[in-house]
Amino acid sequence: MLDNLIRTPPPAEVVEAPSLVAGQWVTAGPHADRIGPWVRGVVSTAHQVDQQDLEAALTYARSGARQVARMSPAARAAVLERAAVVTTAHRDRIARLLALELGKPVRDGLGEADRVADTFTVSAAEARRIGGEVLPVAGFARGVGNTAFTHRAPVGVALAITPFNAPANLLAHKLAAAFAAGNTTIVKPPPQAPAASAAVVEILLEAGLPPEAVQLLHGDGSVGAALCAAPEVGVISFTGSVATGAAVARAAGAKRLVMELGGNAATIVCEDADIAAAARVCAATGYSNSGQSCISVQRVYVHHGRYDEFVSALTDAVRRLRLGDPLDPATDIGSMVDDDAAQRVVTWAAEAAAAGATITTGGDRDGATVAPTVVASPPPDARLVREEVFGAAVSVLPYDDFDDVVAACNDSRYGLQAGLFTYDIRRILTAWRELEVGGLVVNGSSNFRLDHVPFGGVKDSGFGRESPRWMVEDYTVVKTLLLRGMSLFGDQEGTR
Repeated sequence: MLDNLIRTPPPAEVVEAPSLVAGQWVTAGPHADRIGPWVRGVVSTAHQVDQQDLEAALTYARSGARQVARMSPAARAAVLERAAVVTTAHRDRIARLLALELGKPVRDGLGEADRVADTFTVSAAEARRIGGEVLPVAGFARGVGNTAFTHRAPVGVALAITPFNAPANLLAHKLAAAFAAGNTTIVKPPPQAPAASAAVVEILLEAGLPPEAVQLLHGDGSVGAALCAAPEVGVISFTGSVATGAAVARAAGAKRLVMELGGNAATIVCEDADIAAAARVCAATGYSNSGQSCISVQRVYVHHGRYDEFVSALTDAVRRLRLGDPLDPATDIGSMVDDDAAQRVVTWAAEAAAAGATITTGGDRDGATVAPTVVASPPPDARLVREEVFGAAVSVLPYDDFDDVVAACNDSRYGLQAGLFTYDIRRILTAWRELEVGGLVVNGSSNFRLDHVPFGGVKDSGFGRESPRWMVEDYTVVKTLLLRGMSLFGDQEGTR
């Protein structure tokens, strides 16, 4: 089925995205169409699961979990390594699906496909590392004469709920780490990217993933809620909004949760920074994927002595970004996910301007496509500063004192990642210590991530860390073996 799903379709063809239920691809039944935000027409159609499908999927997952857990780490790693090779072979087609369904520039889509391959490779390495330890029980008097071991065992059934902004790579993180740990996974993909999500699943199956290891269920929020509440599910990994994350937690009850809930990322530009370089980086990382990233540059605080210079350089760099057809390799900025998202960005920028800010470039939209927007000196209480804009707009604010700007960055309910441009090691250490974020990028913007490095936030940005090594810990449980009367250590009691 792989060639059928991710082949390069003619412009008028609609890609069918089936569900995968109990080892079978399902197309019969109700469907939901995805309207491409750039082409303004149907680009894919996804089968919608019903209650019978849900029950069959949960029953299959429960039995499948036992079979997947019996696979050796070496066997799981080999599948993931093959999946990386298959992904690379189909990177152009994956990028095309992302462009059609999301308006993501094919340049960004190719980068996402490459990250999927990297994530599979890293997950394979982590599968080979899973083990346990011999506990030093004989170090205490009651433990003398005994031996204890631990190993990390699969949780069983994992649920992966993925977002639209990076549907391929974030699915790869959740699904590959869960399989590396020996689990079966039920995937609830975003309705905005059903075909791209199905393509990732099919790539893994093509690489030898056993059918028992994955199911793909397309549907609305009620499907996600039912899966979260299902007793068969042992761990949930969710990426999305704060409001939806709260609903996931309420439905899940007493289950393991890994939550990545977004942010309004800040970047600080100090007076000793290379202003031209900082402006280029913020332009590139504030508008990639139309700013639809939880760590996209949103708030840039610039020392007042370099403020005007930075605003001018950023505005010039942003004006050079090419807006257009996401299928054109020369395009930098494509569409946002839909018209409502685009209107939100334009509205928030206009509100800031009405309150005294200056829009130096952009500020309008054509359908779902927002002209990349720079807003200088918005009031600190503007929604463009306080909330998660998740779009193609960057605010630039001046500051005087470093301690004050750190406090301004922390004056947010979010805390995912931050950027800092400086060569002052004291400021770097102060920021790392004081900023209320999960990660700090020095001489880079907030929008930089390595897939084998822990990623996650604090406060309303969630909890847990995404990256295969750390996710394996969330997808496994520690099991202890105690051997009474058998010791690897000395068992003689000391004498006085």
